[in-house]
This record gives sequence, structure tokens and C-alpha cells, in this order.
Amino acid sequence: MPLGLLASLVVLTVAAWALTLYQTFSMDMPMGIAVRGGMEGMEGMAGMAMAGIAADGWSLAGIAAFLAVWTVMMAAMMLPAAAPMIFMFAAAQARRGRQVAVPTWIFVAGYMLVWVAAGLLVYVLVQLGSEFATSLDPPQRSKWAPLALGVTLGVAGLYQFTTLKHICLSHCRSPLAFVAQHWRDGRVGALEMGLRHGLYCFGCCWALFAVLVAAGVMSLAWMLLLTLIVFVEKLMQRGRRFEGALGIALVALGIVVSFGAIEMPWISG
Repeated sequence: MPLGLLASLVVLTVAAWALTLYQTFSMDMPMGIAVRGGMEGMEGMAGMAMAGIAADGWSLAGIAAFLAVWTVMMAAMMLPAAAPMIFMFAAAQARRGRQVAVPTWIFVAGYMLVWVAAGLLVYVLVQLGSEFATSLDPPQRSKWAPLALGVTLGVAGLYQFTTLKHICLSHCRSPLAFVAQHWRDGRVGALEMGLRHGLYCFGCCWALFAVLVAAGVMSLAWMLLLTLIVFVEKLMQRGRRFEGALGIALVALGIVVSFGAIEMPWISG
């Protein structure tokens, strides 16, 4: 494990978390789905409207700002879990007696490109959700918001039991097997491998991050919790019990939130 690479990843992750914390505490509104024109008259679950970004509409500037914040946040949350794969790639590159640093950072760039693309999708969903929430009057929002949050939690919980989740997670849990199976030479190969690993990682985590979007993209408590969950899931070689327990917990929370029995914990807004 190259010491320079380890130090660089630590510095990058710490810097990403520092920027994320700054963005979290300096924003007037959290980032997620919210109602344009203010939150007046909205309380409790209705006040969330999936708790999010006060968007001014579709614009290139808005997309750029959202992607900047999203990419920094993804680097903070996902680089710790991706570190074993990054180090395995660097070690494999070194064993071939070639330059290590440049291909490794190209691999990381490919990995992060997948999450940038995911950010574009999230931005579209945020805008569409904001427009939908704006079209509802307060009583309708009071009924819609808990149900939308509950369904999001339920989907995330059920996804924990799917074959696709297990396939993607198996690739993420086995860096040596991934490198052996998907190795490509050269810088283009490094980019391709980074993209492929990013897609497997997205396949593991998209449903959990849907919960983050529902709770408010800049909800610090949910960011920390999901970072821990993703890290533990990828670290455990045989984690079916953990995956199942998490799935059951998410489904149960989704049910009680849908019926308005409790408010969604740690909602930002």
C-alpha cells in the first residue's frame, strides 16, 4: 500500500468532509426536494416536502452548483468505502512495474464520474419533485409527504433483499476478484475499471441514497449514518444478516412514517 496514496486519500477525504460540513452549516436551505417560494404554512411532515433545496428552476448555473455540492459530498461519503479497491488497483499496477499514481487517480476519477452522473439524475428528480410539491395545497402536502418518505424507505429496505443488490455488493466486497476479473491495461483501461467499479457501487447504494435525498441531501446525521452503513456493508465479507436487519429496519420505519405515526428522524429543514 503506497504511503503517498494513503496520505493523499486521507487528505482528500478530510477536505471533502470539511467542505461538506461548511456547505451544510452555511446553506440557508437544505438540498433535496422543497417547495419554491418558501415553507410558510407547512409544519411537521408537511413542512418537509421531502426536505430540500429551494430551487429557482431549471438552469445551467443551478445544475453546476448542485453537482459541485453533490460531488464533494459523494467524495466524502464514498472514498472511505472505496479505499480497499483503490489500494488493490494501485498494488496490481505496481506489480506490473508501471507508473502507479496517474492510473490510480484516473481509476478514482472514473469512479467519481459515475456519482457525478447520479447527481444529474438527482437534480432532475429534485426539480420535478419541487414542481409537484408546489402544485399541492397544504392539506394535500400533509398527506403526500409522509407517504412519499415512507415509500422511499420501504423501497430501500426491500432492495436490500434483491439479487441485484447482492451481486453488486459481492463485486464491491472482493477487490482482488474485481481486479483479476476486470483488469484493463493503460490509462483508458484504468478509466474503464473505475467506471465499472462505480457502477457496481451505485448498484449497491442507490436506494440508500434515495433515502438521503428524501431526508434532505445536506442532512448531516443521515450523511454520517449512511457513510457508516455503506462502509460496514462493503467491509463485511459475509454480511447477509446485517443486510437483512437493515432492510427490515428500513421497511418498518417506512411503514410507521407512511401512516404518520412518527416523523422522519433527522430531517433537515
